[in-house]
Amino acid sequence: MQNIEQKLKSMNIELPQSVMPAANYVPYTVVGNMVFVSGTLPMKDGKPQDIGKVGKEFTVEQAQATAKLCGINILSHVKAACGGNLDRVKKCVRLGVFVNSAAGFTDQPKVANGVSDFMVGLFGDAGKHARFAVGVSELPFGVAVEVDATFVIE
Repeated sequence: MQNIEQKLKSMNIELPQSVMPAANYVPYTVVGNMVFVSGTLPMKDGKPQDIGKVGKEFTVEQAQATAKLCGINILSHVKAACGGNLDRVKKCVRLGVFVNSAAGFTDQPKVANGVSDFMVGLFGDAGKHARFAVGVSELPFGVAVEVDATFVIE
């Protein structure tokens, strides 16, 4: 298997540092060989990105990029959970995708493909996962997408 860090570099992706949330929870929890990543926002340089509703301020394609950004931030937490070595990831088990949806918007699964495609593109078959994608009326800071995840590590 290709080194995940090299693969990220070939995709022109640099992971941010895993940062602690501002509220009373942790960004991830390791139980046995499982990493449970809390709901992760599209943050860049410490600031929330893509504020607004999908189907109003954002197109499906723009929201897919937002979902991918959430996935990149998720991987920063997984990397921290793995002691800095993403090659310890054996499987992306599940993704939960919350989409800040305008009234009548029903393409949440298409938005979720932004993060799903990223995980499969990075990890191959080990990136194939179970998933849910739901529309919600609001998300923290008004962001367009939030994603949580579960991984198996060695």
